[in-house]
Amino acid sequence: MSEGTTGGIWPQGVARQVVASSPSTNAEGLRLAPELSGPLWLLTHRQTSGRGRRGRGWVMPEGNFAATLVTRPKGGITVAAQLSFVAALALHDALAQACGPSVQIAIKWPNDVLLNGGKVAGILLESSGTGAGDPAVAVGIGVNLAAAPTPDRVEAGAVLPVSVFGESGFLVPPEDFLDLLAPAFAQWQERLETYGFAPIRNAWLDRAARLGEVIIARTGTTERQGVFEGIDESGALVLRAPEGRVAIPAADVFFQGES
Repeated sequence: MSEGTTGGIWPQGVARQVVASSPSTNAEGLRLAPELSGPLWLLTHRQTSGRGRRGRGWVMPEGNFAATLVTRPKGGITVAAQLSFVAALALHDALAQACGPSVQIAIKWPNDVLLNGGKVAGILLESSGTGAGDPAVAVGIGVNLAAAPTPDRVEAGAVLPVSVFGESGFLVPPEDFLDLLAPAFAQWQERLETYGFAPIRNAWLDRAARLGEVIIARTGTTERQGVFEGIDESGALVLRAPEGRVAIPAADVFFQGES
C-alpha cells in the first residue's frame, strides 16, 4: 500500500471482485444482483461507459477509481435512497486516510466529495426490483485518484475536478483505496440500519461544504438562490430563500462565483 494509506479490516460477509475492464460497474452489479447471496464490491481498472447524475458521462483516466457496491439494505427503498449519504461519509473517511491531514475534505450535496475545494469523487445510486423484499441497490463511486478530467469535460459553472495525487502527492492504487472505503462504508451503513438517518444526517452536516453560505440550486429551468441551511429528515436540501424556507429533493448545486 502506498505511503499515506492505512488498511482497514475488510467487512465480514462482503464479497470482492476486480475486473480489468467494464462498461459500467453499476450496470454489471445490478445484472449480478439476483445471483448474489450478500453484498459485493465490484472494482474495475477501466470503465468505458461510466455515468454520473442525469446521464452525464463520467471520465475515468488511467489509475482512477471506479467501483460499485451491490447491496440490499435493510429497510427498503427509503433506506436505500439514504445510502448516498453513507457513501459520502465513507468517502470522506477513506480520503482522509489516503491523503493525510494536509488537505481539506468536504461533502457537496447531493452526491459529490470535494478535496481542497475541487471535485474529487462522485456517487451514483441505482436500484432494481420493485417486488417483495428489499431492493438491490448499486452504489457507484468514482474517485480521481491519479488524475482529474480536463476542465473542458466539465459542465459550465460546475466545481472543477482535482485528483488525490495532484492535491496530496500520494499515488494510491485503486485496490488500496477500496481497502479503505469498504470498511468505512460498512460502519456507516450499520449505523444507518441500527439508529436510523438522524446520526447520518448530523455527521453529514458536520462535513458539509458551504453550510450557512449562499448557494444556487437548479432543477431543469428552475433556479433558486438562498442560504444553505442543511438537509431535512429525508435528505432534501434546505434553503433559506427570499420566498421563505424551502426543501428541494433534487437539484444541481452551484456555488457563488462558479455559476
